[in-house]
Amino acid sequence: MKDRRTAHPHPHPHPRTVWHAVRPWLLRIGIAVAVVVAYFLLPLDNLGPQRPVLSWTLFTVLLTVVAVLLLRQIRHVLLDRPDSRPGVVISLLIVLSVHVFSAAYYSLAKSPGEFHGLETRIDALYFTVVTLATVGYGDITPRGQAARVVTMLQITYSFVFLTAAATALTTRLRSMVVRRPERGRSR
Repeated sequence: MKDRRTAHPHPHPHPRTVWHAVRPWLLRIGIAVAVVVAYFLLPLDNLGPQRPVLSWTLFTVLLTVVAVLLLRQIRHVLLDRPDSRPGVVISLLIVLSVHVFSAAYYSLAKSPGEFHGLETRIDALYFTVVTLATVGYGDITPRGQAARVVTMLQITYSFVFLTAAATALTTRLRSMVVRRPERGRSR
């Protein structure tokens, strides 16, 4: 008769193992929620036409920081760094970039003639996602030159940075899936 401990050495996962698996997801969800809450609570009404230099500076700095961090994660994937967590970081940076563009659109909409149909933060977030998805329903349209420049910048930014980041992430996931059966055979 076999001892139960040898037949099933770990019938229940060790609590540390479960926490190690759940922790990145909780962290990702917590940061994503913090970004969304910040978007709705930050005093964006103080930006736009009241403070154009501050608005453009914040927009430029935030997009540059997100782009640099995305490029860093892409580099980690290409170098196959095992200590990196691109799934957590890339998805959060994508959420952050969406909200940076949404904040810019919301601030721009405070200037007369920049947007038609964009009045609330939800409108700005909606327009950002619709533009990102290249759907373009036409209910919100950039009319002013600044709004059109930011919209073209978002499209270009999405093609370059977000597509590269998503490609790097799928590359990492694919390599993890391929390695998993190899690890099982080597034991």
